[in-house]
Amino acid sequence: MIRTSKRSRLPVKRLFPVCWRDTGVAAGIFALAVGVCAALRLIDKSDVYVALIFELAVVLVSRFTNGYLYGLLASLGGVVCVNYIFTYPYFEFNFTISGYPLTFLVMLAVSVVVSTLTTQYKQQERVKAEAEKEKMRGNLLRAVSHDIRTPLTSIVGGVNAILDSGGRLSDETQRALLANIRDESQWLVGVVENLLSVTRISDSTAGIRKELEAGEEVLSASVVKFRKRFPSMEVQVSAPDELLMVPMDAILIEQVLINLMENAALHGVTATEIRLRLRRDGDRAVFEVADNGRGISREAMGHLFDGCSTHVGDEPESDQKRNMGIGLSVCMTIVQAHGGMMTARNQPSGGALVAFSLPLEEAPHEDQG
Repeated sequence: MIRTSKRSRLPVKRLFPVCWRDTGVAAGIFALAVGVCAALRLIDKSDVYVALIFELAVVLVSRFTNGYLYGLLASLGGVVCVNYIFTYPYFEFNFTISGYPLTFLVMLAVSVVVSTLTTQYKQQERVKAEAEKEKMRGNLLRAVSHDIRTPLTSIVGGVNAILDSGGRLSDETQRALLANIRDESQWLVGVVENLLSVTRISDSTAGIRKELEAGEEVLSASVVKFRKRFPSMEVQVSAPDELLMVPMDAILIEQVLINLMENAALHGVTATEIRLRLRRDGDRAVFEVADNGRGISREAMGHLFDGCSTHVGDEPESDQKRNMGIGLSVCMTIVQAHGGMMTARNQPSGGALVAFSLPLEEAPHEDQG
């Protein structure tokens, strides 16, 4: 269990980085304002611009920090700087300066208004993100509830056929029925793993726990697990010479890679080879899964990641129960939770290519203070 603060309900490990970030932002903005005023004072002895510069500093602090505390402190600090440092008599408090009370009230009002707008904006962003997450999870659950019935019916039918045969079935027929039961059970296990991944992401008390992981090691671990189910499928892995350390939840990213490789094996129809590639593109790590199959049909491409895609092209009707959209919907959810992007396209040489990118540097977490 992660210990949380009762007031903010933010995990303690995430609360302190937010406070340090806000403190650094406020201190940096104020240091810049002081520097600008000091530089302008060398050029122009007038102090009429001082209040305007510190009002701008208050606006920026209120906008780029969480809650109201830093904005209010910025208002107080701005008044002190205007009155004590940059207004004659210098380095002395003078409460008789014309407009002094109004300056403080204006800065205070600006900090409250901007902090309120910033808080509302962040709340709207969180609500939007939660709504998007619920939409994707709903699409996934609808797809699973619809498609899970077919393999369950097949498993029950196969077991009943064996039990009711009274030993009259040939060994070859029994082996075929048992092999079908095994395949359907393995597919259901994959569905359960995908559901667990989505549940893990949706858990607001845990969320995504990122750690720096070697991208090449994650590729290798995914290939090892994939080959246990598809030993005959050839897999080629390529990675850059440099060691790419990517902030990620390694278990979830492995699940993404396994899902993509399984989709290529199951829905590539004529696919005999899968190419797994890791490369660097600026400040992002790009993972690519390509195959030499028939590619993705135009009908499936339009809703590939929404959990509604049923097959890739010329697959037999009996294979449509293995819904490609289920795995890809989970992949999209995981990648977006990591701050990444996912795309898919058909290659000119044939086959499909699905790629996703993850930021190499983790963005600072922002939340309401």
